[in-house]
Formats: sequence, C-alpha cells, structure tokens
Amino acid sequence: MNLFINRYNIGKTILVDKSLDWTSFDVVKKIRNTIKCKKIGHAGTLDPLATGLLILCTGKNTKKINEYQNYPKEYTGTFILGKTTPSHDLETEINSQKTTKNITEKKIIESSKSFLGIQNQVPPKFSAVKINGKRAYSFARKNEKVKLKEKKIEIFKFEIISIKIPEVDFKINCSKGTYIRSIVRDFGKKMKCGAYLSKLRRTKIGMFSVDKAKNIHDIIKIINKEKIENN
Repeated sequence: MNLFINRYNIGKTILVDKSLDWTSFDVVKKIRNTIKCKKIGHAGTLDPLATGLLILCTGKNTKKINEYQNYPKEYTGTFILGKTTPSHDLETEINSQKTTKNITEKKIIESSKSFLGIQNQVPPKFSAVKINGKRAYSFARKNEKVKLKEKKIEIFKFEIISIKIPEVDFKINCSKGTYIRSIVRDFGKKMKCGAYLSKLRRTKIGMFSVDKAKNIHDIIKIINKEKIENN
C-alpha cells in the first residue's frame, strides 16, 4: 500500500472525463477519498451541466495547477436561439421567448465572426465569481442585483458546426476565464432573440485532450486495482 500512496503523494496528473451533474468538487472529493491523498486539486472548474476534460493534480503536481489553468481551452456545445434563462443555461427555467423567423444561417455565421479576438466579457450572474467575498450565484439565487466587473478574454476560434434553427452546434477555442454561457448570452443579444446554452463539453486544455481522459468510474477501478497490486 505504501508504494501506491507514495506514487500519488510524489505527484500525478489525472485526466478525468467529467460526467453530467457531477461538480468539479465532487470529482476531487471522490478521488481524494479513494487514494487517501490530502494534496489534490483541479485545474479549472467545469459547471455541473457541462461534461468533458477536468485535470486533477496530486502531491507535488499540484504546483502545476496554475500553469494548467492558464492554458487555452477548447469546447464544443449547442445553444438554443429564441429563448433565455437567468443562468444562460438549463440550471434555471426559461424566462423569455422571441421569434426566430428572421434568423438566417448567414446571420449566425457572420455574428460568430464578430466574437473573435480580445474583448471584455461580463461573467454570468449565476457564476462563482466573487463579489465582496461572496459568490455571484449566491446573490442571483436570492434575486439580489449586483454589478459584475468585465474581464478581458480572447476568442481564438469560433466555428459554427451545424445549424438547425433554433439549435446551433459550435466549437470554440478561448483563453482562460472565458464563460461560454456569456458568449451564448451575448450571441442571443446580437441576434435580437436571446439564446441559452443547452449542451457544453470541454475537449481540450492546452495540449491535454479529453480523448486521453477516463470517466470517474473507470478511474476508481484503476486506482482500486493499483491498491490491490501494491498491497
């Protein structure tokens, strides 16, 4: 067992393909309890309603977390035109609806091009951004109004994969700190019909790809097997 424990205390990087409805903290807690390693953290939160790549670091590899967090990210997803929600995704219920009859594929593609480059972005009010020491979502859930500060981000690539109005599938490459929900919110404003994010998957963080990641259940099986082999 000591060999097993030492391997994680020395430092490992674990690539997790996070499933729907798991929080990033849930994943960290599950693996921490399995490997019995106190020093463990993740390199960039994924919303519970998002899936895909989550990087976990243990032991001395936790020193690499800041480095990994600064890497550009790649996401794929789907947004729905003509409807909005307070959280800009499916965490909250639809609160407005407008027609999409004047929306064309050409307008959608042209609008996506306008998002490229360095820009200021307002985070979603349902987010973990801190305001006076409290998370923004804690104010939002109480319907308390707060002003969120703009943050500088960069969109390197915004590709429209498929259009079946009102559904739009996309792929986006962006800098650290970019909120895809905010991109969708602002896209809906440009289209003058609103939009919300219905599906999101993180596929890359720097050179790390979700293709090399495993789901939490498979990772736990591998860890338990290592325990037996090194006992």
